Amino acid sequence: MRKKTILGLGLPLLAIAVAAGGLLYRANDAARDRVADDRLKTADAAPPDAAAIQRGAYVAATADCAACHTAPGSAQAFAGGYPLKTPFGVLISSNITPDRETGIGDWTERDFFRAVRHGQSPHGPLYAAMPYNAYVKLTDQDMHDLWAYMRSQAPVHNHIVSNQLPFPFNIRLLNLGWNLLFFDNHPFQPKGEQSAEWNRGAYLVDGPGHCAACHTAKNPLGGDSSAYLQGGPLQGWYAPEIANNPHVGLGAWTVPEIAQYLKTGSNGRAVASGPMAEAVENSTQHLTDADLVAIATYLRTVPGSNTQAPGPLAADDARMRRGAQVYAVNCSACHEGRGQGVADMVTGFAGNPAVQSANPDSLVQTLLKGGRGAVTEANPTGAGMPAFGWKLNDADAAAVLTFIRNSWGNAAAPVTADQVAATRAALGAPAVVK
Repeated sequence: MRKKTILGLGLPLLAIAVAAGGLLYRANDAARDRVADDRLKTADAAPPDAAAIQRGAYVAATADCAACHTAPGSAQAFAGGYPLKTPFGVLISSNITPDRETGIGDWTERDFFRAVRHGQSPHGPLYAAMPYNAYVKLTDQDMHDLWAYMRSQAPVHNHIVSNQLPFPFNIRLLNLGWNLLFFDNHPFQPKGEQSAEWNRGAYLVDGPGHCAACHTAKNPLGGDSSAYLQGGPLQGWYAPEIANNPHVGLGAWTVPEIAQYLKTGSNGRAVASGPMAEAVENSTQHLTDADLVAIATYLRTVPGSNTQAPGPLAADDARMRRGAQVYAVNCSACHEGRGQGVADMVTGFAGNPAVQSANPDSLVQTLLKGGRGAVTEANPTGAGMPAFGWKLNDADAAAVLTFIRNSWGNAAAPVTADQVAATRAALGAPAVVK
């Protein structure tokens, strides 16, 4: 009887274990990367094809590789050192130049494919801060070209300790389980009912552009939520919705306006700043007009969130009256009296979806610490926003942001002094000078 009981319990458990093992294997299966060569090393002398290098430079721009793999202020592109603040701790981007000792010089093309598309480097599983869950969509041709481009870079000897996470998050093997839960291990699949332009845009957004990495909110384990491209917190900022909600997303923007924003960093409605300014400078401004229109065409079809515009605060609300006074003294000279801004230089507030986002983190951070607009070839001015953290106390900062979010047709939840105080503390922004 006891033997039958053990068998009765053991067989189902064994079946569950086998099934889980199969799913784990499938989630981490990198067999698709066998198309890549496994003999030649990145730093080997054989010169890559010049045309492939040129194409690969474009792929690197679409994937924004330089932004994360170059330390802030460094002239050594791709040598690593950029700190990525995650909810689990800090990761430092790795050196991906062809240096044999500290970079990827001893990697084969297949090693490179497996790392980029499946998060499996020769040193162990990568964290999803490296967006392989998007890069898995990259075509074989784009990967071949990208590797050729990386081989053409000058090697930089720069030792990086990437994994600075606390226990237990510093255990890389945990990422295999994360892949089982959240990694969609499939290449990009064009939709036959859509145009070639739409499919190109979808490929760029979901693949190399990895837009969801910032613009889709994450669950507690760092996986994408179902609110695709509907905005999410990002290292103290808030990446706004880029789906088609007309109040807080791109629903009121035209395809040319989206393409212009990505090309120049501004479009008469808004000016890119913070992490988006970096994305425009390092990536989107270098894309062809056709690709930018393709991205915009795709984004204009993505269903928006259900966020509804609340009723705006009354103009005689005490916070609005105080905010109007603070605005007149500190903001109106650049942002104009009716919040219209200056075209292509100073962001406009009226009707700006990012200003009306439910999460005001980006507004609070910019007000306290200042910021600058994207600097692009088409728009090299890159106007700056001075910091007001030293000048405005928490109550006045909250009041002026509440006023901006509820004036000129805008409507959004008020910002509280407690929210400003929390952001000030998190940023280490200075207290008001008395």
